[in-house]
Amino acid sequence: MKAHADLLLLPQWLVPVEPVGTLTDHAVVVLDGRILDVLPAAEAQKRYDATHCLALPGQVLIPGLVNLHCHAAMSLLRGFADDQPLMAWLQQHIWPAEKKHLSEAFVRDGTLLAAAEMLAGGVTTVNDMYFFPAAAGEAYVQAGMRATLGMIVLEFPSAYATDADDYLARGLAMRDKLGDEPLLNFAFAPHAPYTISDGTFSRINTLSEQLGLPIHTHIHETADEVTASLQQHGVRPLERLARLGLLGPNFIGVHAVHLNEAEIDFLATHGCHVAHCPTSNLKLASGVAPVSQLAAAGVNFGLGSDGAASNNRLDLFAEMRLAALLAKGVSGDAAALPAAAALRAATLGGASALNLDSQIGSITPGKRADLVAVDLTSVSSQPVFDPISHLVYVAGREAVRHVWVDGKHIINNHGLAGLDKDDLIARAAYWHTKITA
Repeated sequence: MKAHADLLLLPQWLVPVEPVGTLTDHAVVVLDGRILDVLPAAEAQKRYDATHCLALPGQVLIPGLVNLHCHAAMSLLRGFADDQPLMAWLQQHIWPAEKKHLSEAFVRDGTLLAAAEMLAGGVTTVNDMYFFPAAAGEAYVQAGMRATLGMIVLEFPSAYATDADDYLARGLAMRDKLGDEPLLNFAFAPHAPYTISDGTFSRINTLSEQLGLPIHTHIHETADEVTASLQQHGVRPLERLARLGLLGPNFIGVHAVHLNEAEIDFLATHGCHVAHCPTSNLKLASGVAPVSQLAAAGVNFGLGSDGAASNNRLDLFAEMRLAALLAKGVSGDAAALPAAAALRAATLGGASALNLDSQIGSITPGKRADLVAVDLTSVSSQPVFDPISHLVYVAGREAVRHVWVDGKHIINNHGLAGLDKDDLIARAAYWHTKITA
């Protein structure tokens, strides 16, 4: 008698990420939102009776992509202030716009728009840092997307909170409110060393240790940030955080562009993680993170889009390709960050940084069924010698044909389930009119 399954997927190629390599004529069996089995297709059809069976000819099945750093609601500021250096972009454009327009409705609408974009591009999990995270969480639940919600912290007031204590209190209350949502996880998200005091960092570190939650913060993004820290604190930002005890396996350093060899070794020794955001770093002229050296030292890193206001796409396929090419160009080594490593960074690397690698990041029995089918049948994808190479160097997000999150079919033949495209466009138009007015 055959065993029951909810879903049987039969791709032409299967890239589990772990172990490295490509399987052909294999099936993935899903039951109750989990990957039940991975086995040869013929054997799977003999062993399992699935409610739904889907053949995927010409398609490669991969784990859902993990966007390790994003300000999702800023999709409503896409293209608002382009071609500006970071601090001018923040201080003269973004922060004033947020002061005028930031609200729960802004965050909810912007996050829905971002979730639709990411899901259609194969991103099934996002690590989000922004104001009103409860509103963002509600949007992710509505979209059916997995998210880690950052409990953002700043020293100065916003429409969301008044001071660091208020930010933390609101973040912890949000975690209590949404803690039972199966697709949501949580992290502390102090904005950056230049916006957070030593006392606040110490309190966050204590809470992180007590609750076992990651700390997700911008670090060493620009040379000016490092210079300012030396002038104000007498040490570089990473050393300051190290003295405060923040560096460890729960630490996710975003950008990490301006690192010296000692700092790279220190990140490796302490088991820290890096969120590499190559497009945003180039667009803001911040520089290029030393990912080849980070990888050689054993530092785990994932890929992030940053916000659409500084990218301007929430596109992990673009980040994979750019990360691989930059690593080669900067290092002078054509073998730096090969395709399989770039794909790992966009999947299992991000999952590991979020402490979710036991749940997502690879196509492994027992993990949640966050899966993406990428179509390689287009003329521009022919011939296919190596599907992994094609995923990084050839395919774009437009090749994503199907997406499952927790076993639920979220993108079906490019169509988005659960969200209304016309409604999303109308919400974006409303905010465009409000902001430009």
